[in-house]
Amino acid sequence: MSLPRPRTRGVTLAALSILLALVAAPAAATAPKVVASIVPVHSLVAAVMGEVGTPELLVRGGASPHSYAMNPSDARMVEQADVIIWVGPMLESYLDKGMRSLPRQTRILTLTREAGIELLAGREGGPWDSHDHAHGHGHGHGHGHGHAHGGKGKKADPVLEMDHHVWLDPDNARRIVARIAAVLAEADPANAARYAANAAAADRRIVALDASIAATLAPVRSQPFVVFHDAYQYFEKHYGLNAVGSVTVSPDRQPSAKRLNALRAKITRLGARCVFAEPQFEPALVRTVVEKTNARTGVLDPEGTALAPGPEAWFTLMQGLATSLAGCLGTTS
Repeated sequence: MSLPRPRTRGVTLAALSILLALVAAPAAATAPKVVASIVPVHSLVAAVMGEVGTPELLVRGGASPHSYAMNPSDARMVEQADVIIWVGPMLESYLDKGMRSLPRQTRILTLTREAGIELLAGREGGPWDSHDHAHGHGHGHGHGHGHAHGGKGKKADPVLEMDHHVWLDPDNARRIVARIAAVLAEADPANAARYAANAAAADRRIVALDASIAATLAPVRSQPFVVFHDAYQYFEKHYGLNAVGSVTVSPDRQPSAKRLNALRAKITRLGARCVFAEPQFEPALVRTVVEKTNARTGVLDPEGTALAPGPEAWFTLMQGLATSLAGCLGTTS
């Protein structure tokens, strides 16, 4: 008795049809290579990119952009990027020089050059330190980024005189998200609808968090406090807070003994309830400032150096500022 022959023809034709369909199908769009400079900016970029792709982060591992230096892998990352999103040369001098030689097709989003982003003038004098040409641009940071004020026949760049912590204002964050979506759509039109949808979702979250933070901070708005360096002006203005000075003009500069004594006197005179350190800098300096005063100490992290990067980081950063401020400035037990 002969066995029936295997029915292979139909199976073979079906497999061949699937193979041909796969070959004929267009390849999936490749996400653009996106590089973001610092954690809060990277977070907003990641929220807009969503499932399309993951942006690269330059300043990692708890480092500060004030003193960061790029390594060879960072340089390669920047050179190969399709899109670079950063705050600007006053904050990220380590990135400024390298971008001048990038290919023309590289899209660069400089947040402090964008229309619609509110910029606040840097604070000078008294509790915020005096203007010091040897260390900066009157911005209050004194990072020494090498951007001359102009010289003969040249005008100073007004943007370099501004406070560059723009991401700490939720209204600015909403505008930043919208611009990120627009730039990514230009670089990657196939995913423009996804970027727009993700940006809209991020915008709704920012609005909701803004309302929550405002409620959290309402009871302590009038309480005076001192920060480590003058990085919080956008946050202070948006929520109507009462910061009265900073410990140091720049995170990488030690304040003089005269300045420390003046700060102690002001803390006592105004009844400042808190002096805030930052996680990446030596807290002993803040403990020195509050000696012989009734002020408490707390920690604020304006750049998210203690946070894991990703789409949640900006929201965690902002909530962390609100929680720390409310906790330290609240009624004493």
